[in-house]
Amino acid sequence: MKTIKGKQLLQGEWGLLLILVVLCLVFSFLSATFSSLSNLLNITRQVSIVLIISIGMLCVVLCGEIDLSVGSTAALVGVGCAVTLKATGSLPLALLVTLVLSLAAGTVNGALTVFGKIPSFIVTLASMWIIRGIALVWTSGRAVSGLPKGFAFLGAGHIGIIPVSTILCLLLILIAFFILHQTRHGVYFRAIGSNLEASKLSAIPIKKYKMIAFIIAGLMSGIGGLITTSKLLSAQAIANEGMEMDVLAAVILGGASLSGGIGTVIGTVLGALIIGVINNGMNQLGISAFYQQIVKGSIIIIAVLVRRNKDK
Repeated sequence: MKTIKGKQLLQGEWGLLLILVVLCLVFSFLSATFSSLSNLLNITRQVSIVLIISIGMLCVVLCGEIDLSVGSTAALVGVGCAVTLKATGSLPLALLVTLVLSLAAGTVNGALTVFGKIPSFIVTLASMWIIRGIALVWTSGRAVSGLPKGFAFLGAGHIGIIPVSTILCLLLILIAFFILHQTRHGVYFRAIGSNLEASKLSAIPIKKYKMIAFIIAGLMSGIGGLITTSKLLSAQAIANEGMEMDVLAAVILGGASLSGGIGTVIGTVLGALIIGVINNGMNQLGISAFYQQIVKGSIIIIAVLVRRNKDK
């Protein structure tokens, strides 16, 4: 039977789990309410949106690409869903609009990257502004409110004591884990990011899988935007602003390499939970959101430095 050595304990997913446990213990000591069941469940609800979008980002990063438009896509999808629901009162139609906008955003990003041969950083940096701009023009910069109260079930409802968004997040995590770690599709994503030339020689359909990765990212962003709109019972074009930073922090902290080929669903889950615990813990202690941005930025730099040293 293999044993986990001390050095191994500080690396990979075991190291992330250790960090998560230590953070929980520290915040539990500093705040009397942090370790309460209601707050812990609240953390899972808060993290669920970031985690869902991170699943899509992980697929893109595994292929050696990046998507900076996830926050803007979530905002546009939320606006589209809210406008449709308010105008028609039809939830199926609103969900259809959500699906169409999500897939459209991912398809355009993928097509410009794969067939237009423009670096994904440039494509998604531009689409981040374009998509956000479309949402602002659509709403004239005003919030879309007055949605049916029953719509709040997805983002703010509970089944028993478990938030619905947490249950949905867990379901998507299980699906992502199966696809990325138990099927050939996950092998292809990693192969494309690890060695593009070898993937070509192995007859892996590179363009197809890169397109799929961007479409998944768009779809996951759309689900995140749908949950945000449901939770707030309103939609704003400025919603989910900066979400891409939380998502990137979760994926990178989870051990994914921006050069592609490396990353796991479990690592991404732990990375998102660490970010969520830090955000919640600092809020519990009354620490300014300005400092939270400094902490998250520092986490990204440290995670990249650790990854570089590990790869040497």
